[in-house]
This record gives sequence, C-alpha cells and structure tokens, in this order.
Amino acid sequence: MQARTVLALPGLLLALSYAASSHAASACGTAPTGELRAERVASVKPSRTGAGLYEGPVWIKDALYFSDFGLGPGFPSRIRKLAADGTVTTVVEDSGSNGLAVDAHGDLVAATHKYKALSRYAIADGKRTTLAAEYNGQVFDSPNDIAIAKDGTIYFTDPDYQKAAAPGGQPVTGVYRVGTDGRITLVDGSRPNPNGVSLSPAGDVLYVNAGDGFLRAYPIVNGVPGQGKDIVNGLDIPDGMAVDCHGNIYVTEHPARRVRVFSPQGKQLATIRTDANVTNAAFGGADGKTLFLTGAGAVWQIRLDVTGSPY
Repeated sequence: MQARTVLALPGLLLALSYAASSHAASACGTAPTGELRAERVASVKPSRTGAGLYEGPVWIKDALYFSDFGLGPGFPSRIRKLAADGTVTTVVEDSGSNGLAVDAHGDLVAATHKYKALSRYAIADGKRTTLAAEYNGQVFDSPNDIAIAKDGTIYFTDPDYQKAAAPGGQPVTGVYRVGTDGRITLVDGSRPNPNGVSLSPAGDVLYVNAGDGFLRAYPIVNGVPGQGKDIVNGLDIPDGMAVDCHGNIYVTEHPARRVRVFSPQGKQLATIRTDANVTNAAFGGADGKTLFLTGAGAVWQIRLDVTGSPY
C-alpha cells in the first residue's frame, strides 16, 4: 500500500459502534428470511424536476438523513432530513454529497463528489470541513460510500460515477483507508467502481462490493485490511450496504430493485423488494429495527426483528 498524509483528524472521529457485540444475541433479534417487500415513505417527495437519486441514508438520534442529488451537470446535491413524524426538511442545501455516515459527535461525514473529497458537515449549522482532500497529490474521482470503525478510522469507496462533477481524479477506482492521524492508504485499487462499503459489528472485517459483481471480505488485523476474499458473486450492479447486529450483510442491487441479505459466509438469507431502483440501506427508528432504503425518487422502510448499523 502507498500512503499519503493529507489532513490530520484532530480527534473528531472516534466512532459510532454498531448495536452488536456488546449485547447478547437475544437482544439482537432475528434476521429476516424469505421474500419481503419494503413500503414507500409517502411524505418523501421528489424535490427536483430532473432525474435524480436519493442516497446515503444515515439514522442520527431520531431522524433519517439522506443525500438528494440530480443527474444533471455537476450532480447538484442537498442533504435532507426525514423526521420521525414524517416531516421532510433540507439541512444542507448545496452539500455535493453522495454517501453519508455519522461520527462520534453526531455530525455527518459525507462522501462529496462536488469537492472530490471526504467532508464533515456539522449538524448544528451545516458548516463543512474537509477530512481527506487528495491522495498522491491528486483529488479523488467521486467519493461514494463510507464506513467508520470504532477507533475513528474511515473507509470509503471512490468509483468514477460522478467524476465529471469537478476536474481531476485518480488513475484507479479505489477503496481507501483514512487513519485517525489523517494518513490515507489505498486498500484496493484493482476493482472496477467499488461502491458499497461496510464493517462487521466487531470491526474485524471490511466488506466492499463493486462493478465486478463480487462482495469481497477483507480481514482487518491490527487495524489494517488484508487480502480480500470473495464471499458472494453474481451481484446485479451492487450499491450501498448495511450490516445487522449478527453480522449479516444487506446488499442493495440497483437495477434489480432489491436488497439481498447474506450471512458473513455469503449464504443468502432473504430478499427485500422495492418498486424502483434502490441505492443504499440503513437501520434506524426508535428501536433500531426499521430498515430504511433509498433509491430513485423514493425512500422505503420495512420493520424487521433485528437491529443494525445506522448507515
């Protein structure tokens, strides 16, 4: 791995732990099985006249935040908030964001194609700061999805889907690690358009899917990902992911309009259908057992009997 120190993270990102390893299995609930269907959240309406996507759902306190971006020049994007009562508001008008996560302070960490960087938005006032600006002297292609480890280490994918949003980019589409000291390393630069990224509940496995149709598991030893192993193949243009407290992986398949649930060993457990293209998944709700999905002009939800990662 090559490395480049771009920006020190001054203790901002400690990590939001998943509702998992510190709880008994009985408190975790039961993972879904069989064929299921998610229902649209009626109050979430398109906010643009042109084509666009909702992305990057993340549950923070008592609300779901998500990116709402257009597919026109520059891929304009805003961050919206779906409150528990169904009210939808805009919290950052010009975020330039795709995938979202939450740090230990409850602020948004955003994969921002507008800035070709990893950013942080303060929940209180929407102020943006840069967390990772470049690698080997060049900006990124179009940061897409994010996972944050318990110690504050950030992993993100950098495909080229929104590369045209701003000048510059990388010679490869990659998976990157940002250490708590700001040091950036390339985890894997061999895969076409890596997309969804998630961590196991214990933080010892990094999961990444990509345009090659594989879900790959990278063991993490002493905080460093090792050689990856493919545990699922034949995915239909996979997108964002979530992980439940048992470690099962919820993989969205964009054009197939579905989420497939796989065990950590790659065994398929369930399929959750939607009525439009789907982009990403997150657990939330008052008890953490509602799975929210984003996609083409819609946010869906489905009640499950299991908790999971909030993004």
